[in-house]
Amino acid sequence: MFATQDDILQWAPSVAYEIGFVTMILRSDINIGMRGRTSFMLIGCKRSGQYGSRKKDFVRRITGSRKCGCPFKLHGKPVVGGQGWMMKLMCGSHNHELAKSLVGHPYAGRLTKDEKTIIAYMTKSMVKLRNILLTLKEHNANSCTTIKQMYNARSAYRSSIRGSDTEMQHLIKLLERNQYIHWHRLKDKDVVRDIFWCHPDVVKLCNACNLVFLIDSTHKTNKYRLLLFDFVGVTPTGMTFSASFAYLEGERVNNMV
Repeated sequence: MFATQDDILQWAPSVAYEIGFVTMILRSDINIGMRGRTSFMLIGCKRSGQYGSRKKDFVRRITGSRKCGCPFKLHGKPVVGGQGWMMKLMCGSHNHELAKSLVGHPYAGRLTKDEKTIIAYMTKSMVKLRNILLTLKEHNANSCTTIKQMYNARSAYRSSIRGSDTEMQHLIKLLERNQYIHWHRLKDKDVVRDIFWCHPDVVKLCNACNLVFLIDSTHKTNKYRLLLFDFVGVTPTGMTFSASFAYLEGERVNNMV
């Protein structure tokens, strides 16, 4: 016997997590006074049903799915002539092994609204993801979140800040806002060919330590397929510092110069 429908939605997942599986709402409806409409809720295992491809492919793809037609089902409906909801176990068996731990499960490890707020705040403070994950684990010892889900949450947060701008447009805006020394050239008036930037304070350091510079490029680090060029300076004491960075479309002399 449960007081409200929300109580069921809190009770069912918590009990399932302790046993070793994840629940989901298979079907539900609300009685709004129309004929044939009744309030009910059908809860099943996350692995119930069968996977169905969204489109027919001429070439069969090798895919995997968590769904295995699990028969576990709970049926809930309002108490007739009374207050609250009543739950009935329609099938209490599973056709798969229960997980010993739900850590890494995409559904069980979902971040709450408060956790996403913490990630956004600590990301702005330049806190490393592993330290953010430790903070979330301290607040909730039963959290099943992994570092991969943290990366996804941080990427979603940064995309929300960027808005409708592309990564390259957002980079140029940040360089102009923070008064970086930067230069770029375009191709076809809207495609960046090369872009170079340097922090103003680093220019003074480069003028003082201009004897040795290490230059190297990294391939395939972004979706634009631009080379990431890194310029590293060396001080007389043997310490290194990042002098500047550049994205180049190629390693030709024209791009290098």
